[in-house]
Amino acid sequence: MPPKKATSAPLHLSDTALELIASRFRALSEPMRLRLLSCLMPGARTVGQLVEASGSGQANVSKHLAVLREAGMIGTRKEGPSTLCFIADPIVNELCEMMCCRLREEMEGKARALTFPAG
Repeated sequence: MPPKKATSAPLHLSDTALELIASRFRALSEPMRLRLLSCLMPGARTVGQLVEASGSGQANVSKHLAVLREAGMIGTRKEGPSTLCFIADPIVNELCEMMCCRLREEMEGKARALTFPAG
């Protein structure tokens, strides 16, 4: 399926807007941060739960959560002695879903290309 053509006029973004957009994409460019977002998609988790689910250390998880929080993708709140993390920007879910669907389509197309005809 060919890509859809843009139907509206191209956006003319300021340098500041472009830097803000680039910052968001940089936050998504690290596999560990994507893993953490994936862990948060079903719902809020404590930092301890994210450490366990990611298989990484507390310091590493905290460092990546700080990047995601600074980019506005996640939020945190204290609940008793624990810090609860959650996806603060619903566009994160949409972006991840769009990318996963697109990659699935590409992989299925490649798999079809490798299939030998029955003969």
